[in-house]
Amino acid sequence: MWSKIKKKFEGFPARESVARKMVEFGLRIGSGKKEGKAGKVFCGDVEVKDLSLASAAHVDRRAVRATVAAIERDAELRGVFEKIWPAGALLKKIARELGFGVIEIEAEAQRPGIIAAATALLAQKRISIRQAHADDPALSENPKLTIITGKPVPGKLLNDFLKIRGVTRVSIS
Repeated sequence: MWSKIKKKFEGFPARESVARKMVEFGLRIGSGKKEGKAGKVFCGDVEVKDLSLASAAHVDRRAVRATVAAIERDAELRGVFEKIWPAGALLKKIARELGFGVIEIEAEAQRPGIIAAATALLAQKRISIRQAHADDPALSENPKLTIITGKPVPGKLLNDFLKIRGVTRVSIS
């Protein structure tokens, strides 16, 4: 998906930066001029101000306006950006406060079966999974699989995760 979006913004690095941030956070454009939502950016149902998005994307707010206008003019982009939705809160930074565990796995992004093997290992150890999040390799330089568990994970499992084919690095906290 990202390669198609990136191609649409070739030669416009600021617009590409805005579009990347929109995909990263699941930001959508409003639809329907009658509803007064056209030309606006939303996170779920919450409107995101141009200046806030510009700051996050390290661009001028005019780049945000130009990006939204370009998306609205392109049927393919509009189809994506009118329907994209945020995935929800990632519990990684508050896991300890909640009594949960966190496993971060770096792996060969194109190798199949890594999530299945990691979750099977946890199931064998009778550790429940509260949340799993995988970075999109097309959007992240160093994609990670983050698994939030119902309880802290014993450090002795580190070597078991490293034995999973394609896994290059693991951290448990």
